[in-house]
Amino acid sequence: MTYHPREDIAQRFAEIHPPLDPIAALVEANRCLYCFDAPCSAACPTHIDVPRFIKKIATGNLRGSALGILDANILGASCSRVCPVDVLCEGACVLHRYNKQPIEIGRLQRHAMDHFYAHGAKLAVLPPREGAAKVACIGAGPASLACAAELRKRGYGVTIFESRALPGGLNTYGVAEYKLRPSDSLREVELIASLGVEFRFGVSVGRDVTVEGLERTYAAVFLAVGLGPGEPLGLPGEELGHAVDALSFIAGYKTAQAVSVGRKVAVIGGGNTAIDAANAALRLGADEVYLVYRRSEREMPAFQFEYENAKLEGVRFRFQTQPVAILPAGLECVRMELGAPDQSGRLKPEPVPGSNFVIECDMVILAIGQSRFLEFLSACRGVELRDGNVVVDPETGRTSNPRYYAGGDCVNGGREVVDAVAEGKRAGIAMASWLDGTNA
Repeated sequence: MTYHPREDIAQRFAEIHPPLDPIAALVEANRCLYCFDAPCSAACPTHIDVPRFIKKIATGNLRGSALGILDANILGASCSRVCPVDVLCEGACVLHRYNKQPIEIGRLQRHAMDHFYAHGAKLAVLPPREGAAKVACIGAGPASLACAAELRKRGYGVTIFESRALPGGLNTYGVAEYKLRPSDSLREVELIASLGVEFRFGVSVGRDVTVEGLERTYAAVFLAVGLGPGEPLGLPGEELGHAVDALSFIAGYKTAQAVSVGRKVAVIGGGNTAIDAANAALRLGADEVYLVYRRSEREMPAFQFEYENAKLEGVRFRFQTQPVAILPAGLECVRMELGAPDQSGRLKPEPVPGSNFVIECDMVILAIGQSRFLEFLSACRGVELRDGNVVVDPETGRTSNPRYYAGGDCVNGGREVVDAVAEGKRAGIAMASWLDGTNA
């Protein structure tokens, strides 16, 4: 195992989308056609007015550009780094129709937001309304942060309860560092705190504070607890000690003072988190990293651009391969062949008899999905669950209990940061409207 102190980790994780310099940003901004129908804005879950913020960059009004972004997306800085722009705003750019490169919307958004944070990062704030109801947000991830910002804009008091030591959710703990550094996530939290949002860290609702206690103190509750620990595979040898959950691995190198990585690493899974973990293992010094996925490249759920980037990083892919046991010095696998489609519509993998083989490795990273906080969510009286997810009105985020709203991964099952922001924003606006009615 190779050990790395924090300062070494920072050097190893150069950003995959570095910032634009001022001249390059001006040139890129002036390529924009400023479309009146703005398909790029329609493709953004938070509906940032893309032509407007780019036009402000072109005219040198960087603060105005940033304020326009923040009005739509309070986490505009992190989303500029982690959004899958290839399939969202940039994927909708009209320049594709003319066989031209799309506008680099993500990097232009980052350019405006970096300027904002480098020059004071201040927003106008309303004092809490006298006698106004207060809202509790459970979880300090993107959905809660967006919800809290919308409520504070409307004068409502908000307290965010977070069981971990740091806020930001997956932005702080779970997004690969070459996309988003913890410091970039935390500065956005500082901006939201400056709006008057109260944070209570190290407080687990259900253990340190009861749900009933929250209901007595707060007029409404926003559930944004995310997803739970990674699911185990249940394989023989999983107890040997060199198998680790992917999100724990990523959180470790992002927030710990030191982290270790194996010389040969096998990552099990085919999603974006598996890709992030595999790339990180290489950057931390692993000699070989294999990503093991039981279906083919075509069925892999990771975005295509993530897959292409991982190949450039040096990740080796083992498709149609199913792990069957974790060994002291390797991962025993069996080859798979694809049969008829299953309930998901993807071709169902079936093991090939007698095809077992071993991938040599001294570390196994599991990235096969996360569990749900079913026990806690079931304790929220009157909140309906379906397939482990909280059921909400998609227009408002309201649950079957009118005092509870919800958003983020506990609702959508695990999507992008920008989706969580959009859901938190919608819920915050709807909660404020509901509270306005109750206060009338």
